[in-house]
Amino acid sequence: MNRALPAVRLRVPTHEDAFAWHRIFDDPDVMEFHGGKAADLSFYEELTARQRRHDAELGFCLWTMLDESGQVIGFTGAQPWPRDWGPVGEIEIGWRLAREHWGKGYATAAARETLERVRAAGVGDVVAMVDARNARSIAVTRRLGMRPAEIFMTPVSRREAHCYRLDLRHAE
Repeated sequence: MNRALPAVRLRVPTHEDAFAWHRIFDDPDVMEFHGGKAADLSFYEELTARQRRHDAELGFCLWTMLDESGQVIGFTGAQPWPRDWGPVGEIEIGWRLAREHWGKGYATAAARETLERVRAAGVGDVVAMVDARNARSIAVTRRLGMRPAEIFMTPVSRREAHCYRLDLRHAE
């Protein structure tokens, strides 16, 4: 089914977005594949500050995602893979969305915009790391044209994580 995707706007996260991210990610459903609960506010304050640095230095980051009304509904974007396991040295794209906005096309629309922005910034390849049980995010990777590349075992939770890859130089 090819339905129209919703309008979505991306912006470099502000300090105030840390509060919004903390609030909307304080949902066990949203955090099911990210440890089960929202991190402390200080984590989101540091994360939004790091994303502002990424934008200034790299030309891309995890952007705050806004719906048609301008409401913060999550984030999407790209950043260097931040861990010492998995696709080290790669640029990872990702998304996280408030529960009430699931199933409406926001993640796909925002991720497509992310791909255009990182391509424009000169990035040739991206990966997406997805918990093997996260069917919704796996579906987004497929809509983006990403292909399974590698499987990793997460060090702490010992869960299977799938790495999807997309060559932006040859993607449509």
